[in-house]
Amino acid sequence: MGIFTRFTDIVGSNINSMLDRAEDPEKLIKLMIQEMEDTLIELKSACAGVMAESKKIERQLLTLDQRVDYWEGKANLAVNKGRDDLAREALLEKRRYCRRTESLTNELTEHEALLEQYKEDIRQLEEKLKNAREKERMLVQRHIHAARKKRAQEEMRRMDSADAIFKFEELEHRIEHMEAEADLVNFGRKPTLEDELERLSLDEEIESELKAIKASSIDKMEERVEALETIIDDTQREGANHEQK
Repeated sequence: MGIFTRFTDIVGSNINSMLDRAEDPEKLIKLMIQEMEDTLIELKSACAGVMAESKKIERQLLTLDQRVDYWEGKANLAVNKGRDDLAREALLEKRRYCRRTESLTNELTEHEALLEQYKEDIRQLEEKLKNAREKERMLVQRHIHAARKKRAQEEMRRMDSADAIFKFEELEHRIEHMEAEADLVNFGRKPTLEDELERLSLDEEIESELKAIKASSIDKMEERVEALETIIDDTQREGANHEQK
């Protein structure tokens, strides 16, 4: 594949579209960047070669110009000396160098055009490479996020399945069974002396509290009886006073 063909493919590629179709976007973007870097090196190397060739042609043209001037001078000298035959020979040599100069000038023009094309290709590829490197981190992060999201969704679907629900119910039943076994550990065990004494202390506290409640109830009852007797006495006194009047 030629340099220009590869360059055209790279510049015309749609990175996002390629990533959407790829199974491994991270690997693809790295390969694309590597391809761009390799192509850029080849472009710069080719450009340097054209520049070197242009310099060589310029040196050759300088030498040819000097030869043209040399034979033109010889032709003038021969004419001044009345040697037209030598003047013709000198002019033929001058024409030969002029034709060579014209050919090299055209070649230099082609090299300059090629050199400009290389420079423009390098500029475009460097811009493309810069954009690709800037997008690389973002695209890799998107790929990682998408992969994690996919795994999370798959895990959620797996947890929602009937098999997962059955396993949770089974685990809950096992825990309940363990709790029941723990409750049965002390079932039927003969109480120790400390247990008995603690129970006696607890019974005394309960009896004291019960007595306090009963005493409070009796006091309240007596207060109510006294209040009722007072009301009755007051009523009887009011009735006796009314009869006397």
